[in-house]
Amino acid sequence: MDVAARIATYREHLSPAERRVADVVLADPQLVAFGTVAAVAERAGTSGASVVRLANRIGLEGFSELQAGVQGELANRLGRAAERIRQPATADLVGRALTLELDNVHRTFERIDRAALDRAVDAVAGVGGGSLYLCVADASSGVMAQAGAELAMLRDRVVVLSGGDVAVGRLSSSAGDDDVALVLDLPRYDRTVLETARRLGRDGVRLIVLTDRALSPLTERAAEVFLLDAAGAGPFDSYVGALALLNLLVSSVADRLRATATDRLDRVEAAWRAADALTDG
Repeated sequence: MDVAARIATYREHLSPAERRVADVVLADPQLVAFGTVAAVAERAGTSGASVVRLANRIGLEGFSELQAGVQGELANRLGRAAERIRQPATADLVGRALTLELDNVHRTFERIDRAALDRAVDAVAGVGGGSLYLCVADASSGVMAQAGAELAMLRDRVVVLSGGDVAVGRLSSSAGDDDVALVLDLPRYDRTVLETARRLGRDGVRLIVLTDRALSPLTERAAEVFLLDAAGAGPFDSYVGALALLNLLVSSVADRLRATATDRLDRVEAAWRAADALTDG
């Protein structure tokens, strides 16, 4: 029985403090997997003793076994594709995929800090001026390309950093403390993305990072961090949670820039009509 199932089974027997700990375990498994008793207790607004009692109440031998269980579940979610494809097939793949993808979106949005989101929206909208760099790995290039195309219709100076070290170095060579970088990657990390994010951070670029855990190496110099759930029904990570979060970010930027973005979108639409570029069939 996994940790979430144990919590569901014993939930009505938990004290209010233990329920708060259980909610943290479900909402932020990375904190439990890579944090301490004290960190979990602080997030839950209770004591370390309540954390240990929660573990015991659901049939585990203290925090260490709770942590090991959560770590194992995260490893299963984010394991290598070559390992995952060797696992036994699930009979109801549709049901499993539906459950996982809904959980990916729910858990990703559940961890959003509203104040951090507001700051990220201002930064991505270009409120402070400067360029917006999109730092993309191969696996995340699809969802980031869509977000980048939409952001480029809302504001100026959107630069996609892709194409290998030479191209990325050239495109980002003038980045500085007036600029913002939106970074998306999951383990195993693309080395170019990791090193580019580190370099941009050292150069004073404001980093907004979308990744899997608070202790990710991508977060070393990040101004804002948004944690993603990425469990896949097959051998590959899911970017559905990331896509949903990027959609939220783009929609929020559009709302923030409504006065100027309306005119920009009108011009884009006029250009499409003039070129007869689109059809309703």
